Amino acid sequence: EGPSLGWEFSEGNGTATGEKYQVATFALGCFWGGELAYQRVPGVISTRVGYTQGDTLNPTYKQVSSGNSGHTEAIQVIYDPSKVTYKSLVQLGLNRLGDNIYILNQVGNDRGTQYRHGIYYHNNMQRKIAEEILLEYGSRNDKREVMTELKAASSFYIAEEYHQQYLMKGGQSAKKDAEETIRCYG
Repeated sequence: EGPSLGWEFSEGNGTATGEKYQVATFALGCFWGGELAYQRVPGVISTRVGYTQGDTLNPTYKQVSSGNSGHTEAIQVIYDPSKVTYKSLVQLGLNRLGDNIYILNQVGNDRGTQYRHGIYYHNNMQRKIAEEILLEYGSRNDKREVMTELKAASSFYIAEEYHQQYLMKGGQSAKKDAEETIRCYG
């Protein structure tokens, strides 16, 4: 079982239990860099990394990284919608992906279904916003097909403790509005 971050949420509607916060779930390839990017956003209350959209119950990193569990590495973001919009969180993720949004099951040098990119909505409002943004990307000048999957959020399994805030633990700044380049290593 992963770390306790002091909050719980209802997977059905994306609302943190007893709070004014919302939940967003994104897969952007390796989860470390994406998590640090979201940690830096004012209005993001908390993040955690884990595995989603697969078939194996309580998968381990070893199972997910084999590509056989069906899961993808993902980031779950708890945010205050009065301070940051879901739209801006989606755009941040897609901007991090760059041209990888047009490549199936690959982000940078990370290849396989465990590194596929996706937006996993928790309610219809999130679905609609993400659909609109993905359509914009698909209708750009080159009109390439967007490979970022858009699906309803399924069970999210918290990754092992050593994956949580990995790059921050390694000395990179998670300070709000930090602009230093995010360097992934492992």
